[in-house]
Amino acid sequence: MNAFLIHGAYGNPKENWFPWLKRELEKLSVKVFVPEFPTPEDQNLDNWMEVFTEYFPCLDENTIMIGHSLGCAFILRILELEEFIGPIKASFFVSGFAEFLDDPIFDAINKSFVYKKFGWRKIRKNCKRFFVFHSDNDPYVSLEKSKNLAKNLGVDAMVVKNAGHFNTKSDYTKFNVLLDMIKKEM
Repeated sequence: MNAFLIHGAYGNPKENWFPWLKRELEKLSVKVFVPEFPTPEDQNLDNWMEVFTEYFPCLDENTIMIGHSLGCAFILRILELEEFIGPIKASFFVSGFAEFLDDPIFDAINKSFVYKKFGWRKIRKNCKRFFVFHSDNDPYVSLEKSKNLAKNLGVDAMVVKNAGHFNTKSDYTKFNVLLDMIKKEM
């Protein structure tokens, strides 16, 4: 099985619960990829796709993708690509969104990921299962944005109490609920 951990804006592979989850999945013999994308400098969809190009051959029916924040919109863009032949096993979205956040700073750097409508039918065709996690007190992504994402994917958002943005600032260096859900999909 392959797993991809996709960070968000201002993020990197070594923050939050990513290192912990990578170690835990590797203990289960999962091959884990954690690409590093340019952010905030040079952050745009084209540049992120360029980084991800080398990983496309690893996407198959035994692949799971885990995105945090903007990483979720990036996963959606991969799943809707015309040349993408899925489906992958599952996608896990943490503090995800697929629209503008109504924050001028984030909307400016996230624009290329969300300004165009998503191809929801193709996305649902290219992934067997979706999971959406959100906090009731996320300071960046409103619960409404996450619920919109979940609705478009045909699932319910799983609301976690007091998890903030599921980042180190919110004391999220481990994410056991996510790991348990991933194990169930294996």
